[in-house]
Amino acid sequence: MADEWLTTLKTATPQEGFELAITLSRRGVKYTQPDTEVLHALRPEYANSADALTAASQVVAINFQTVAAANDYWRG
Repeated sequence: MADEWLTTLKTATPQEGFELAITLSRRGVKYTQPDTEVLHALRPEYANSADALTAASQVVAINFQTVAAANDYWRG
């Protein structure tokens, strides 16, 4: 994946920042496993795993921390 899509971590609102964090997390998975057939084949396993879903939420949270820091926690 050579396309340049992430030009800034700056967002106007925390909601936009959270959505960016989700995008970062999803893109990370795509970079790690670029084969969509494999991704779709594995989905039933992790979709029903409390541990896998908790781990995914943790990745989103870490990315949100990064985005929030880049935005000075949206202080005026």
